[in-house]
Amino acid sequence: MQIFRGVDHPGIAAACALTIGNFDGVHRGHQAMLALLINEARHRGVPSCVLSFEPHPRDFFAAQARAAGRAAEAPARIATLRDKLAELERCGIEQVVVLRFDARFAGQTPQAFIDAVLMRGLGARYVLVGDDFRFGAKRSGDYAMLDAAGDAGGFDVARMQSYEVHGQRVSSSAVRAALASGEMSRVAALLGRAYSVSGHVLHGAKLGRTLGFATLNLRFGHPRPAAMGIFVVRVHGLAAEPLPGVASLGVRPTLGDNGRVLLETHCLAWPPSLGPDGAYGRVVRVELLHKLHDERQYASLDALHAGIAVDVAAAQAWFAAAR
Repeated sequence: MQIFRGVDHPGIAAACALTIGNFDGVHRGHQAMLALLINEARHRGVPSCVLSFEPHPRDFFAAQARAAGRAAEAPARIATLRDKLAELERCGIEQVVVLRFDARFAGQTPQAFIDAVLMRGLGARYVLVGDDFRFGAKRSGDYAMLDAAGDAGGFDVARMQSYEVHGQRVSSSAVRAALASGEMSRVAALLGRAYSVSGHVLHGAKLGRTLGFATLNLRFGHPRPAAMGIFVVRVHGLAAEPLPGVASLGVRPTLGDNGRVLLETHCLAWPPSLGPDGAYGRVVRVELLHKLHDERQYASLDALHAGIAVDVAAAQAWFAAAR
């Protein structure tokens, strides 16, 4: 899969079948849309392409509102950009274009977006959007306008209706709600897979080793992850088989990290071949299988040690029961 930042790159295909959206989580509704897109791309003999945005448009508008003194909060983030791109590749997408969503882009008229991005930038031959798609300054562009532009500009436009699981609409909002409440089986049903976070293992202060529970540290590149708390996990990328573990995803309230979001994972069984430092710099993927509890602030490091020991025992019991 090819990834481009912006549309002004010579490597971008001259024509494509395109879908547009944030695709946070790449849930089962997104997957159904991507499967249709890939089929339409093959029918036309052009590559499939996803056009997405970073930051999330609602992140941008919330920041603007706060700067103007108005209360505003963007939705929590389900997936990092790394994980979103990995899922798009897994779904079979051939090309992803990530546009920076800033004031200039937000102020673009719908017609300017169609002309500059869809037609000149990407050479769209087919455009697939969701049933609630809006675009352009003040969300003034809609499906009818896009469809009319396709008639005039020579590209096909299609709209996909909502995707449902057990009678409930699958959406990023539904995934966020399930993550916030710790319903990990519900999250897996909406995503079609276990929820996971991936990244490079980073060096930290090695406090976990001091406490007797060494951890793998991954940074979550957004200040508000949709999932926070203590989880039973499975770690991929360090051994032939995934490793069972327990993890904390959040801001470490006991240590006062000033809002930095980390995923800290303690493996219940460490491969001796790795040695104490063999994981640093490697890319791992951590599946969050079951939520034990929310983050807790402990009064001391001794209390933190005792709390981690309880969580480790709970994770061991969960894996034993799941056999």
